[in-house]
Formats: sequence, C-alpha cells, structure tokens
Amino acid sequence: MTLRIAIIGAGLGGIAAAVKLTTSTRAEITIFEQSAGVGGTWYDNRYPGCEVDVHSHAYSFSFLGYDWSRTHATQAELLAYANHVVDRFGLREHLRLSTRVTGLVWEEASSTYTLSTEHGDSHEFDVVVSALGLLSVPRYPGWPGLDTFAGPVFHTSRWEQHDLTGKSVAVVGTGSTAVQIVPAIAPTAAQVYVYQREPGWIEPKYERDFSPRERWIYRHVPLAQRLNRARIFHKGNRRFKGYDVGSRRQRRMREACERFINGTITDPAVRKAVTPGYPWGCKRPILSSTFYESLNRDNVSLVPQAVTRVFPGAVEDATGSVRDIDVLILSTGFQPTRFLAGLDVKGRDGRGLHDVWRERATAFMGITVPGFPNFFILYGPNTNGGVSVIAQLERQAEVVVAAVRRLARTRRRTIDTSPAAARRFTAWVDKRLASNASAMNAGCHNYYHDGSGHNVTQWPGGHLAYALATRLVARFGLRSPS
Repeated sequence: MTLRIAIIGAGLGGIAAAVKLTTSTRAEITIFEQSAGVGGTWYDNRYPGCEVDVHSHAYSFSFLGYDWSRTHATQAELLAYANHVVDRFGLREHLRLSTRVTGLVWEEASSTYTLSTEHGDSHEFDVVVSALGLLSVPRYPGWPGLDTFAGPVFHTSRWEQHDLTGKSVAVVGTGSTAVQIVPAIAPTAAQVYVYQREPGWIEPKYERDFSPRERWIYRHVPLAQRLNRARIFHKGNRRFKGYDVGSRRQRRMREACERFINGTITDPAVRKAVTPGYPWGCKRPILSSTFYESLNRDNVSLVPQAVTRVFPGAVEDATGSVRDIDVLILSTGFQPTRFLAGLDVKGRDGRGLHDVWRERATAFMGITVPGFPNFFILYGPNTNGGVSVIAQLERQAEVVVAAVRRLARTRRRTIDTSPAAARRFTAWVDKRLASNASAMNAGCHNYYHDGSGHNVTQWPGGHLAYALATRLVARFGLRSPS
C-alpha cells in the first residue's frame, strides 16, 4: 500500500520529516512551502547579524555530518545547509514552492484529507504532516500612529534593505533578534535608539570561527562531531536545572549574567536598566557577546521604556519623551501560541482544530490531536526547548514514520490518539513545568503563555526525556481504530 503524504512547510522540520519518510517508507510525499525557497525561518529572516543561538553541531541533523565554519552558524550558512540536505536526499522533486496551504478537511468515507492551497486547487492525501514552525507569525504592535510613519518601518522577519548611513534608527525590542541587529547596524547608523520594555538575562555567546585544524578533525574523524554534539546536549540538560527558581544552578546563572553586565557596560545607569528583576529563565535566556558592548557606543542609546505612540517622523515612549527618527525597526517578536495560524483544519465530524484549541492548544507529545486522524504536527504545543529544536523535530518525524509504517503494514486506514492519553500528557507537562521550571511562571513577559496563562510552548526538560518518550510512543503509543 503506497500512502500519499503531504508535508506543509519546507523548513528544517519539514525537511526532517521528508528525509525520514523517503528513507524509511515507500510513501509518496509532496512538500508544500509558501516561500520561494526552502529553509523556513532561515529563508525568511535575513536581517544583519542573523545567526543561530545553538551550537552548530547540535543545531543540525544527526543523520548527516556537515562542515560547519563556525560554532554558531550564520543565516547564510544555515540556508545553505537546508539546501544541501534537500539536494543530498533528492527532495527537490517533491517540492511545491510558493504554494501556501490554506485548509485541510478530513473525509471519513475515504479516510483521506482534502488539502486546499491559495491557488484554488485541491489534492487528496492519506496522511498530512504540519511543519509550520513556532516563530513564523510576526507580532505587530498596535501603537497609535504607526501607519502614519513617513520613513521605512518593518518587522525584523520582513527585513527591508535600506542604507542606514547617517540615519537615526529606532530598534524596538531587546530580545534575541534585536541583540544581533543593534551591533550590526551601529557602525553605520548615525544614531540608534534601543527601546526596551523589559530587560532580559543575557549571557556571552562565545561564538567564533572554527580553526582550520578543528574543521579538518570534524571532517575526517568520524566520531569527533558526534562526541562534541553529545557534550553540548549533556551541558544543555544540566543547564535546564537552572529553570528551577530555588536551585543552585539558578543562582549561578544569575550571578554569571550579572558579572557579564558589570564587566562589559561602562555606564552605571545602563547597567541598572539592563538588569532584570525576575529569575533567570522567566524569559527565554538571550545569548550575545556583542550587544552590551554596543551600548557603550556614543551613537547608541538605551531607552528603558515601552513605545506608546508613533508620529510621521518620531516615536514617543511611556514617559512622554519624543525622539526624532528616520527608520523604525520592529523587533517585537512573534505569536508562537497561535499554532498553525492561517491553516484551517477540519477533523472528524467537521470539528475545527482551532475550535478544539479555543481554550488551550494541546497535543499528545505535541504531535497528535484526538479526533484528527492521520494528522501530525511537528513543533507543536509544549515541544520547544530540549537543547536543540532540530533534535526535537527529528524525534517527532520518527513518530510520524512509525505511524506511516504501521498504516502500510497493517493496511488499516487511520491512526488516531486516545483523548485520555492526550489529557494525561498535558497534565504531566503542567506538573513538570510547575516543579522543574518554576522560573517560567515568575511574572515577566514571555512568549510561553497563552492568553489564559497556560504555558503552551515549552518542553519541561532536556532532550533525553523527549527522545525516550517519543521512542515509546513510536513503538506502542498511537492507536489504529479502523
């Protein structure tokens, strides 16, 4: 039985699913991607200074070694890597680029999904895998007057190329993206105002180029890259203990960040302004070796206030101060709690997935939702983290492969999830987050929580626990009711 499988998204999650399915099953796959190229977030995000926060040897697939040039790959190298994997495994013939999927409807009589695209066409598939990613829907602020700004204004994920020489630029936000952009544009712009609503804990990144000798070893000694990868995951699993507010590691992480602040920033007022009053890990910890140094520049000013209003040539902050600017850059983040935004999914009895998720987005192991048979989610609810999301995506793709092989082997038509199992999983996640990651619920602004206060994005541990859990699910977990 040859199953027809649709993969929605050609980022690293969709690529992982495609590789696993083409190498481990006989399924026919089609990969739909709304952008004009593969790579997902590394295709869309092209701002100055863009690079990954996770070590390259961990932020890559376990099934394929790669000659990384840096400890932390740049956007250009990550995009090249995505294309390399696509070509290495012959996936390009399966791609349908510049094609956004708009809807899925489960057909009970045929046990298939009807998939619709923005172009008005429809297709029938036995299995659908959503790999839309977590940080893909930009968050635009609702400031009065934003639409009246006369100069260039854009979100960092929709970067526009403008000559900033001699310009006064406002960068709104101090998260993981802004701390890369500010050092990159400061040498060119005449003035950079950095608007900070709330500070984040920042650690030095220690990024660097690999030496020629290191690259030779990683290319020619088969175990070298794997051993380094294992070391990174071991350190990351230990690091997760810091998310417990009462732990010794929490104190160590805060002290390390404070030493970094005091040893790098020269102005005492700025040092005070960038020091958070909440535990380490309440927000996503930020890695940057250059952001604090950029705040020492004469042409960079930290404004520790939220923006409240925009004028044709200026912005106003919460104190009422108005600053003239030429360019407005929105580093205002994404909407990660809006899983599968823009995709209308109808399951059994015509139930809509977003109706099921009206109170809270949940999925068994973050992958399946009861009542939506043969539908799998990569990077779904409560799967972010685990040291490297690429490893998490691989484990999720392996669950998909196990389900597809079971469908093909048993000639059953559907695989679904027990509602009771899904409820138990969500209850377990909440309990683990409360006991092991109390810092995440310490009262700061973060992207973990939905409007009702549920932490719907984070995995409550390291990758090893997720790997073991998904291995059990792949072997015993999902049911075949028909």
